[in-house]
Amino acid sequence: MIELIDLGRKEYSEVWELQKKFVNLRANDQINDTLILVEHEHVITLGRRTSPENFREQRIPVFVVERGGDATYHGPGQLVGYPIIKMIKPDVKSYLRSLEEVLIAAARNFKIYAERHEGHTGVWVGQKKLASIGVAVSNWVTYHGFALNVNTDLSYFQLIKPCGLDPLTMTSMKKLLGRELDMNEVKMKVVESFSKVFNAEIVEQKSMIY
Repeated sequence: MIELIDLGRKEYSEVWELQKKFVNLRANDQINDTLILVEHEHVITLGRRTSPENFREQRIPVFVVERGGDATYHGPGQLVGYPIIKMIKPDVKSYLRSLEEVLIAAARNFKIYAERHEGHTGVWVGQKKLASIGVAVSNWVTYHGFALNVNTDLSYFQLIKPCGLDPLTMTSMKKLLGRELDMNEVKMKVVESFSKVFNAEIVEQKSMIY
C-alpha cells in the first residue's frame, strides 16, 4: 500500500523538510510508502549536477538540494510528485524508468503520446520536454521525484538552462493541447498510473502526521 498526501499548493522549503522527515520515518518502518503531490510557489532548485553556466542569481527563491540532475523550475500549474518509497531492490535506474512510465501512461489519457529520450532522464513529446525527474535516495528510501508541466508558465524556465537544455525545449500539457487542464483530473490519472506501474493500492491519507 502507498499512502497519498495531496498538499495542494505549498512553499518548497516546507515540503522539502517534510520529505526529509518522512524519509527517516520510512527508513525505520514508522510510516508506509507515501506519494506526496503538490504545486509549489515559484522556485528554482539546483541538483547535484548543476553546472555554473546553467544558473545565475534570480528574483525567485533558490534551493540547493540533494537530488540528482541540474537546475530546474517549479511553480503553479506544475504537478510535482515526491514518492517516499523503501526500495526492495537497490536499483535506482529501474526506479527512474518506472517514474517515467507513470507519466507517459498518465499523459496518454489526454491523447499526449510521450516517450523517453535515450540519455536524457524525463518525459518527452518529440523534441520537447514535458516532465523532469530528479531523485535522491537515503537508506534506500527515495525522495524528491518528478515535475509534470500541466498548466505551467513556461516563461520561468528562461531564468535557467533547465537540466542544461535550451529553455525553449520545455513544454506543457496546456501548450500541447491548446487548452488549460483540470489539475485534479491530471492528478487522478497520475495516481492511477502510479498504482499500476508500482503494483500497489494507493490510499489517500486524511490525517496529517506532521
